Amino acid sequence: MKYLKVCVIFIVVLFSCEKKEEKLDITTIKNNINTSLDDWHKAASNADFKAYFNLMTKDGVFLGTDATENWQLEDFKSFSKPYFDKGKAWSFTALERNIYVYHDQKIAWFDELLDTQMEICRGSGVIKKVDGDWKVKHYVLSIAIPNDNVKEVVSLKKKNDSILKSKMLKH
Repeated sequence: MKYLKVCVIFIVVLFSCEKKEEKLDITTIKNNINTSLDDWHKAASNADFKAYFNLMTKDGVFLGTDATENWQLEDFKSFSKPYFDKGKAWSFTALERNIYVYHDQKIAWFDELLDTQMEICRGSGVIKKVDGDWKVKHYVLSIAIPNDNVKEVVSLKKKNDSILKSKMLKH
């Protein structure tokens, strides 16, 4: 009986000492994510290589508008470095953004409509809280094509897509 009491007291003390993360209200979380994403886009506009890549996770992925652009972080850094070094990376400004926060408040996903040098584009991705900061884990950029122009665009890319599909099917 004495052993049981000691065990119960130990368990109660153990769980009462457990560090519990305080949950923030959803508006604060979304504001923090908005700030991180805005800072990420601003770092590219300012050609600030270090700031830009510090706002991505160590295993970050960037999918560009070209079908061949599936960049793992280190490859994306190598591809991007010359643009940043020239002082001209890219300039994206969010026109609208929707953020969806997972219940553990450590991961979220988003979509955004962007004003870019390629006109209106769509970005979407996953953002993760790492050591108290929100960082881009996975990002997808796509050019927004009006439905009325899809046939023209398909016609323009048909040859390149055919070549790419042929290469991919050989592997």
